Amino acid sequence: QVTLVESGGGLVQAGGSLRLSCAASGRAFSIANMGWFRQAPEKEREFVAHISRSGGSTTYADSVKGRFTISRDNVKNTVYLQMNSLKPEDTAVYYCAVARVYGSRRHEDYDYWGQGTQVTVSS
Repeated sequence: QVTLVESGGGLVQAGGSLRLSCAASGRAFSIANMGWFRQAPEKEREFVAHISRSGGSTTYADSVKGRFTISRDNVKNTVYLQMNSLKPEDTAVYYCAVARVYGSRRHEDYDYWGQGTQVTVSS
């Protein structure tokens, strides 16, 4: 069992940066592959990034590649999403979750979702 709590969202101007955190409880965190997703109003939840349990392998959605970086600290039981060069289209609620299927980009393949953190990018 893993409980996830996201934080770090807020309001930022286009071109700015934010770092999201996803704090996990439960000893299973260090063996869990993790992902970040986002959901804008009236849109489907979409994949943002995935990181392997060791942190050695990462994948990104094309829309964020080169701007966002996913990382993790297994001692602190935390996954991060560093977001740079933010655009208004990045505005969404951001969620972290545990990947039940390694490397999947489908939200159906993830469990133990956090409550989300709002990111708003103004133009």
